[in-house]
Amino acid sequence: MNKTIGRALTEVGFIIFLFYSNLLMGEFNHSGAAQSRGLLWALGDIFTWINFGIAVVAAVIGYFVVESLRKRL
Repeated sequence: MNKTIGRALTEVGFIIFLFYSNLLMGEFNHSGAAQSRGLLWALGDIFTWINFGIAVVAAVIGYFVVESLRKRL
């Protein structure tokens, strides 16, 4: 695999990981529903196709923003 593609996939994957981590923390902190229903319910609630689409779009945009900032600095 090309080094640039591997780096892009790693960075996009990390952004997606942060997105889902934030959603999971929100399930336990803000709504409180996960505190009574449990971790498996919270995971099922956040892993949806819509959330995945949002995560991928946000990650790709974030990747290009960070890359453009790297080139300018």
